[in-house]
Amino acid sequence: MKRFSKALLKLIQGLSKAVLRFPLTIFFLICCTALTCYIISLHKSPDLIIQKLMFVCLLGSFIGVTAQFACERFPRLGRWRWAVYALSALLTLGYYFIISPAPAIDYAVGARTSVAVFSMFCAFIWLPSYRDIFDFNSVALIHFKSALTSILYAGVLAAGLASIIGAIDILLFKVNSDAYGYMMAIVWILFATTYYLSLLPRFNSETELDQTYAREASQCPRFLEILISYIAVPLVATYTLVLLAYFIKIAITMNWPTGQLGPMILAYSAAGLIIYILASGLENRFAILYQRIFPKVLIPIVVMQLISVYIRVSAYGVTESRYYITLFGIFSIVIGVVLSFKPVKKNGLIALLAAAFAILSILPPVDAFTVSRNSQISRLENYLQTEGVLVNGKITPKTDADLTLRLETTSILNYLERRGYLKEVTWLPADFETNRDMEKNLGFEPAYKYLGDDQNHFFAHLDMQKPLNIEGYDVLLQAGTYRGMDPKEIMTYDFKVSGIPYKLILDPVSAKETRVSVQNATGEKLISTGLYDFAVSIAGISNRPKEALDAEELTLDVENNNCKMRIIFQHIGITYGTGGDAGADYNMFILITVPPQS
Repeated sequence: MKRFSKALLKLIQGLSKAVLRFPLTIFFLICCTALTCYIISLHKSPDLIIQKLMFVCLLGSFIGVTAQFACERFPRLGRWRWAVYALSALLTLGYYFIISPAPAIDYAVGARTSVAVFSMFCAFIWLPSYRDIFDFNSVALIHFKSALTSILYAGVLAAGLASIIGAIDILLFKVNSDAYGYMMAIVWILFATTYYLSLLPRFNSETELDQTYAREASQCPRFLEILISYIAVPLVATYTLVLLAYFIKIAITMNWPTGQLGPMILAYSAAGLIIYILASGLENRFAILYQRIFPKVLIPIVVMQLISVYIRVSAYGVTESRYYITLFGIFSIVIGVVLSFKPVKKNGLIALLAAAFAILSILPPVDAFTVSRNSQISRLENYLQTEGVLVNGKITPKTDADLTLRLETTSILNYLERRGYLKEVTWLPADFETNRDMEKNLGFEPAYKYLGDDQNHFFAHLDMQKPLNIEGYDVLLQAGTYRGMDPKEIMTYDFKVSGIPYKLILDPVSAKETRVSVQNATGEKLISTGLYDFAVSIAGISNRPKEALDAEELTLDVENNNCKMRIIFQHIGITYGTGGDAGADYNMFILITVPPQS
């Protein structure tokens, strides 16, 4: 009992010191936790401002850590600590004003926030080692150990508290199911991060106590040395041999990969560099060999990756993913060259260059979004100009477009629409929607790739030349969801029948599944259905991109609580599997009839 009391007291003291040491970060973590709990309580997608505040608080917490390490590394800044915090708060506020005009939390907002957070992480990892005051490899090792310890403690605490809540719910009284979510938010956002910060020493302190703690914290435990040297290093070496064998196969067959190589080598490079940093403080044979060989092997592997990406870009243009894979490839080559000639004590250059490349990727006009947008718009214009559809900046509809033109045009327009880039296409109407307006403006309807029964794609669309029967229904609404949507982005449509309000809800619960439901004014769910099972059930009907199906074949009828709902699909596009492209796109007419009110 005495040991437990001491351990608990030590934990509380550590957390208290972390609060005093990182006040700005703790403030933003509390805000993140409170916002998360509020979102859990809503049971629906939060307002846009709440989502933006979450992003702002996330970035603010990282800025706060960076500000504190800057104050500790530079004594002059330390004397103006609260002024540094005030400046950090202003930077966070400035970021809010940057994203506040955004109409939604789209891909660009998420990517820019992730890059800013990553840059701050690189900065506070590197700051203690500025001018070799503290060894960068030791700093990285301490952060790694602290993160692992924090995850372990938080995991045990979360499991224990979940068991206690479950026992109370079963044995004593009913507990609101939201309690589990609230507990997880508090444990993983507030406790885990605060405890992680409490384990970080004052790297640049001149007091004997702080220096002793920093030296002890920078020691690599035996189990971690075994994990790095005798498990992680051989795994990376084996993976390297597989990649080299694959490149030999490419050289013999001259058959280049069609896209899967980039993400694989990106993950390989990232994992290899992390292990390189962790192994740099070790002196066993495996670690030393890895330090000598990995940077030199990394260069030719990444060069092959860049050649593969170049082939894809030449064929399909630049997208954000190809941009970042290319940028990371260039970064990996630069790092490989630098580490081949620099001693391991200079590994801080990895963090500095990573932050620099990340920031470069969000600075116009060379940022990922501008480059990708311009590339795809140029590619679309070139296709249409070559085919005579776009002449001197004006559209000349082409009713006899071949399948290749239809497929490529549809693919590019869908990409631009998902990213919100269509407004940049000056020769298209301002309210242009691909599935609705493509035939009207370009003269030909959308087309989607279908690769056959033994492949993983399916497409079907409605024959719009035939009339739809809407007899017996009160309202007709048009709606759609796509696989790139945030699962929290619930779409709602308000409508009235005989003056009584109702709400149609489209909930994209996953990349494949969307639930469609109708609620009355009190929030009671009258009728609900998923779409994916029906979409899969008709996969054998449409096997040619040009084929338009009758409404009867694309109609899903649901009835419940004297409420009827008929869904007539305009378009269904499915990619099977578990890859990044897996999912389903739906466009549909929804007809609804509700029971008469007495």
